[in-house]
Amino acid sequence: MTRLALGLLFLCPLIAADTDVDRLLTGVEERYNHARTLEVGFAETYSVNGRARKTEEGVLYLRKPGRMRWEYTKPAGKLFVSDGKDVYFYTPTGNRAEKMALKETEDMRAPLAFLLGKLDFRKDFDHFAVGAGEGGTTITALPKSDKLPYRQVEFTVTPQFEIRKLNVTAQDASVISYVFTNEKVNPPVNDQQFKFVLPPGATFVNSSANSGQGGGN
Repeated sequence: MTRLALGLLFLCPLIAADTDVDRLLTGVEERYNHARTLEVGFAETYSVNGRARKTEEGVLYLRKPGRMRWEYTKPAGKLFVSDGKDVYFYTPTGNRAEKMALKETEDMRAPLAFLLGKLDFRKDFDHFAVGAGEGGTTITALPKSDKLPYRQVEFTVTPQFEIRKLNVTAQDASVISYVFTNEKVNPPVNDQQFKFVLPPGATFVNSSANSGQGGGN
């Protein structure tokens, strides 16, 4: 076998892998970039030093541009809302609410607004790796910028290009993981859902950018 043939045999798997990544990323971009609203159930787990905290659950609502509502059913009453400019985080324990500018927050829920932004994986990430995942294909990507609150994103994509699982590794090595279910693209969503209303008797404070990451607050 010639050196050229040996070289082609070596390159073929790399070319196939890169082509598969391109196909998957393009499929995901087309699915979510054409959506105006999104509704999906989620199970959220926050891990620090390899130790996972109790899994929390609820429903996520997204609406362009940059609006989101994480409505928790477990624990009931917990809420994370973005109106596209500010984010609000309310915990029934302590009856306390926090407010912060969206561009300042390091909370790992905030970047998920990208699902209804203008997805461009090749612009924001590099060093893609592909592997088999439960129910689909898992893609691991590293952001091009080291100034973001996360250093690695791993997501599992179904053959229909739905994002079913998402693991986000923060700069401090903590990990927030999501499993998404019952996704609905372009459901009717009320704009009032993205306006935070302070619960009766709650304490309302403005927070600085070091308020913490992930759903473990």
